[in-house]
Amino acid sequence: MSFRSCLVVPARRAALAVSCVAALAWSPLGAGCSAGERASSAGGSDAHPDDTVPATPDAPECPEAASAKITVENARGTLSGTLVVPAGCGPFPAVVIIPGSGPTDRDGNQLAVDIEPDTYRLLADGLRDRGIASIRYDKAGIGASVSAAPSTEQELLFEMGADDAGLWVKKLREDGRFATITVVGHSEGSLLGMLLARETAIDGFVSIAGAGRPIGDVLREQLEGLPDEDREKADAILGQLEAGELVADIPQTRLFMSLFRPSVQPFIISWMKHDPAVELAAVTAPILLLQGTTDLQTKVEDAERLAEARPDATLVIVEGMSHTLKEATLSNESQAAAYTDPDLPVVPRVFEAIEALIREE
Repeated sequence: MSFRSCLVVPARRAALAVSCVAALAWSPLGAGCSAGERASSAGGSDAHPDDTVPATPDAPECPEAASAKITVENARGTLSGTLVVPAGCGPFPAVVIIPGSGPTDRDGNQLAVDIEPDTYRLLADGLRDRGIASIRYDKAGIGASVSAAPSTEQELLFEMGADDAGLWVKKLREDGRFATITVVGHSEGSLLGMLLARETAIDGFVSIAGAGRPIGDVLREQLEGLPDEDREKADAILGQLEAGELVADIPQTRLFMSLFRPSVQPFIISWMKHDPAVELAAVTAPILLLQGTTDLQTKVEDAERLAEARPDATLVIVEGMSHTLKEATLSNESQAAAYTDPDLPVVPRVFEAIEALIREE
């Protein structure tokens, strides 16, 4: 769900076992992720088991809960998602779930690298049970959204993810069944949600496991465990990218090419322009910041930095919650299960905190 798992990190992170080439961090289009080459998970395919036909004019006045495929068009093609509507007549509060980095489908899975926690499906189901509608979607280039990605990785920019999320907000606004729209951004989706909020009116914003520092700072921290020579090379590359300069001389190793290959550099440069704390300060909607204490990819300190930027935000630190929003210890076995076991539930505190924010909007 994020690039952090693919780097050289302390031994307690070894359970994630996601290669740099596969996890990529940067985009769903990169080599090694098999983006668009294999089917998405159940949530990302055209044959989602819980998809049902939306209510027809002859349906009961207050229908049962329903789930249906839904699409929007960006400048390149079709984005596909799942709309979940709770039982009742509405109007309902609704959320748009913005996924994290890498080749992530609408359920929060990366099948190409055996990450299958079903986090976003579980999140949508839990919100439905609390009377909250949701849209979750395959990222551009993944699953049923393959046509929505640029034709080459070099054309991909970070801000495109925010633009795509904004289309789903607009879709909900145009549907008379929904009273309020809250954006829920997970991991990389947190920053994308902040960018979306600059351009699109929303009623609330939830950052879950979002980085609190610019991506260049995060990467430098991750790369501290490299041998001195490699770390110095990486630091020099990061400096050039932060200055907006493309770097031609990249060491031909798996690590360096997965992170800094020429085709992904425009995306990195566009990402580096944004400091999450600065972007969050500009969000005018009510804000909830959620962070787990056993998250190996973002830290409590990240959430605290975001809270400092917005003292009026609600900060909720969830004891024992991993990056996939599931309960886990710091052991390798427990962390691995949190990333691969769809039967593990999302921590209930997540639903409670989101519902509380929405009810106050």
